[in-house]
Amino acid sequence: MKGSKILKETYTSLGKGSQFFVFKVKKLNWKQWSSVVVILLVIIGLVFWLSRPEPVEEILPVVSTETVTTQDVMIYGEYPGNVRAQQFVEVRARVEGYLEQMLFEEGKYVERNQILFVIDPRQYKAQVERAKALLEKNRALAIKAKRDYDRIKPLYDQKAASQLDLDNALAAYESAVAEVQMSEADLTQDELALSYTTVRSPISGYISERYVDMGTLVGPGGQSLLATVVKSDTVTVEFKMTDLDYQKSKARNVNLGQKDSLRNWDPYVTITLADKSVYKYKGLVDFADPQVDSKSGTFTVHADIPNPDRELLPGQFTNVTLLLDVREDAVAVPSKALMIEKSGTYIFVLRNDGVAEKRFVETGPEVGNKTVIERGLLPGEQIVVEGYHKLTHGKKAIKANS
Repeated sequence: MKGSKILKETYTSLGKGSQFFVFKVKKLNWKQWSSVVVILLVIIGLVFWLSRPEPVEEILPVVSTETVTTQDVMIYGEYPGNVRAQQFVEVRARVEGYLEQMLFEEGKYVERNQILFVIDPRQYKAQVERAKALLEKNRALAIKAKRDYDRIKPLYDQKAASQLDLDNALAAYESAVAEVQMSEADLTQDELALSYTTVRSPISGYISERYVDMGTLVGPGGQSLLATVVKSDTVTVEFKMTDLDYQKSKARNVNLGQKDSLRNWDPYVTITLADKSVYKYKGLVDFADPQVDSKSGTFTVHADIPNPDRELLPGQFTNVTLLLDVREDAVAVPSKALMIEKSGTYIFVLRNDGVAEKRFVETGPEVGNKTVIERGLLPGEQIVVEGYHKLTHGKKAIKANS
């Protein structure tokens, strides 16, 4: 009961206060009303200001850039190749006979004209002696025929011998001279055959193992190949290039296998060995086949490489790296900065005002992790190399290194 009384008294008091407030409001003049309105507007503005949302600050993408520069770009091609001896000679028996001697160490270096093998010479010595004897006989007959002719000639002049006697004497003399010439030729041939029984090295180089045993019948009627001699202090590396490579080199006025005084570089080759190491000497291309193989679409190229330590052996397969071209003062950019779409290849350029520009470029060969730009970029410009996926044309960006 006591609480109800308190609530009733409170309500009565509030009602009297409200009536007083309404009464007071009705008594306000227009100036007072104006002040009230101004106060309300200030309160409303203050409430609006305090309750406004915080402004959203624009977040610019951060990108990594690189300054465009020029450099000499070396363009290489890689091809499978094989090593060939500069000279490879087969030592063969040129006359038939039994092999008597071997006068070299297998696998060692031999000099030019060094005696390698000896074939039984007795048969050929006998033929030489017979040819000499026959030559001496024919020379004697020629001398006698000359004397007979010399005796008949004055008798014929004195009418003491007939024309037939003179003709017979002359014919006998000329026939004897021809027999001498034939005997001399036979002797030369027999002496040559005798010299072939001593087999000499045709070149200086390293000799293989012997292919026949002592006592074997060799020559045209038997085994004729005795050994091989290889000159390998300089070797030839042979490899194949495609028709497309040829067209590209011609487009750049590079003639493989020909020296060009107008350029300050030469098409050198380096080779990689089986253990993946790079051979210490380089070689120069000195031959390019003037025609393309229609079956494979390739042509053969040769390069000579020094081999003083015999690290390279004929028959080896190797990987050949050829300097095809040198682009002097070329614009080259990281390949990762380039993007490709249907309309072409483009790259983002960050202008001085921080605006990203999507620019289409014409690309050239790719060398390592860089690509040559033929058209579209100038030295000194800033290109975006990382973060370009966050960019759109005409939007601003911030350099990470700024």
